[in-house]
Amino acid sequence: MGSDSPAQHDTVGQQEQGEDVMTNTAPTPPAAAADDASPAPEKAEAGSGGANKTRKKSTARKTRTVSLTLTVTGTADGDWQADLVHGTTRVVRGLPISAAAVSRAAKELHSDIFDGIETVLSEAREQHRARMEELEAELQRVKAALAELSE
Repeated sequence: MGSDSPAQHDTVGQQEQGEDVMTNTAPTPPAAAADDASPAPEKAEAGSGGANKTRKKSTARKTRTVSLTLTVTGTADGDWQADLVHGTTRVVRGLPISAAAVSRAAKELHSDIFDGIETVLSEAREQHRARMEELEAELQRVKAALAELSE
């Protein structure tokens, strides 16, 4: 464990530079461990197909990632709004969104997201139905009272 092989030094150097490195995690037999401690022959380093090949640096272009955070919040009344942040810059704040648009977007993203949001929307629908029934009952009482006054 005291001395590192040239391949291990190269791997550490690549990791410090942020490159993807594939490592072999298979255990090394004791006889091969003794070989790793001794200097490797130049033939193996030249890529003659030996087990001690070092990986060349990749010339592939690194993918640039973009950080966008979309936060959708809703109330039990069914009012929804969105906030969008790009990196550290707030792009949109408190943009009103219809419940139908939230449901469609969630359905497009993933079934787990849709299920969670649909649960909240179902509760909001039930609350609105209950409120509507209360208002209809009150309207009937007011109409009855008005009819009594008109007689």
